[in-house]
Amino acid sequence: MKNYVLIPITIISAVLSWFIWQNSPEYVRQGGPLLVVGLTFFFLTLTFAIERFIVLWRAGGRGNIYKFIKNLKQSVHSGEMRQAIEACKKQGGSLANVIGAGLETHQLQKGRSLKQKDVMDETRRALQEANALESPNLEKNLNSLSTIASIATMLGLLGTTIGMIRSFHAMSRAGAPDATQLALGISEALVNTALGLSTAIIATVLYNYFTTQVDLFNNRVEETSYEILAFLDRNEES
Repeated sequence: MKNYVLIPITIISAVLSWFIWQNSPEYVRQGGPLLVVGLTFFFLTLTFAIERFIVLWRAGGRGNIYKFIKNLKQSVHSGEMRQAIEACKKQGGSLANVIGAGLETHQLQKGRSLKQKDVMDETRRALQEANALESPNLEKNLNSLSTIASIATMLGLLGTTIGMIRSFHAMSRAGAPDATQLALGISEALVNTALGLSTAIIATVLYNYFTTQVDLFNNRVEETSYEILAFLDRNEES
């Protein structure tokens, strides 16, 4: 997600949060204006989650990734390089882009009649560079989810503190405590705490899920790259 897209999304989330706060039941509105900030972070969490799901879905490419890897290994092992390159272009996923870049470099360097070691070094370098270009796209905005999880927790605690201050202030008045202010303070504390913790839990779960998926992708790329390099090296020796 580009920065120039994030700004209007944040503004829209803030406006939507204010509208929801204004039209919520009385006990929710008693959460105070801080609830608008909490709702804004909640909607940003959902936005980042949808964006990351789309990116990961596109990174998977077309068709079953495991079937693609199996067919790719068979093509490379049998020396059908052109077929393997075309399969990578057709699959279109992040892993296919990385492996395809390595295979194309291998064919290009091989056509220059270089030594086997030089060809393999260039192929390995091409795989590493292609992976370095693909990985940041998968990792983008993960830090934002982690940051939102931390901020949402602190917002919930801040709302709790403000609400309790209001409650104790109502109880400290001479004579009978102000029941309305007491209830308002308690409501503000509980509503903000519930929203802050809910947002933090969702953001943390999503962050861990997406981080795991990115790690799986990196491991799959490294494993496939290693096997493809081994096949290429073996084919050159035979």
